[in-house]
Amino acid sequence: MATLLHIDSSVLPGGASSSRSVADAFRRAWGEQHPDGTVIHRDLAVAPVPHITATAWSAGYTAPSDRTPQQSAAFAERVVLIEELERADAVLIGAPMHNFSIPSTLKAWLDNVLLLGRTAGENPSAQGTPVVVVASRGGSYAPGTPREGFEFVRNYLEAVLRDTLALDLDFIVPELTMAPRNPAMSDLIPLYEASRKRALEDATTKAKQLAQRFAA
Repeated sequence: MATLLHIDSSVLPGGASSSRSVADAFRRAWGEQHPDGTVIHRDLAVAPVPHITATAWSAGYTAPSDRTPQQSAAFAERVVLIEELERADAVLIGAPMHNFSIPSTLKAWLDNVLLLGRTAGENPSAQGTPVVVVASRGGSYAPGTPREGFEFVRNYLEAVLRDTLALDLDFIVPELTMAPRNPAMSDLIPLYEASRKRALEDATTKAKQLAQRFAA
């Protein structure tokens, strides 16, 4: 049975979060194809993983027999996260734009799972695993828009997920999510609604297409 690793990082709960709503649509469609499959869900806003420390980082490059007790404990926490990634047949990540970048909780998760010589380097251990990122944002940062140069979410995640961890990366991008809340953006509500509809449809389509790869 297929295993889906689902990472949420939005600080907003449930339907108040566009990334969570679209990710939930993906997960429901995935579940319809794999009702007996496994979903590993990490809600980093509710239960954040530890930010990387010198102890946790250095343990990854120290022989097990030479680690201090503190290093061994810190590395054991990292291994749990790394093995979840390695065990997953597919990965779903909710990555809303917070102040032009990803949430710090998601950065902490990435810092923990990225380990040169294991998940990164010559033969990354999760190489080729498909990952779908729901990269929601309050405005639009698409090519040609005034704020195109402030797009640091996709660029960063491409560098880490695709180019470093060697995952098979795909994006769903719900835009203009602040339009219903910001009176100054009220004229953009129709564009927001179209973007949300498209994102929900993409989530369902991509989940079904991906799930078919692992059909028995």
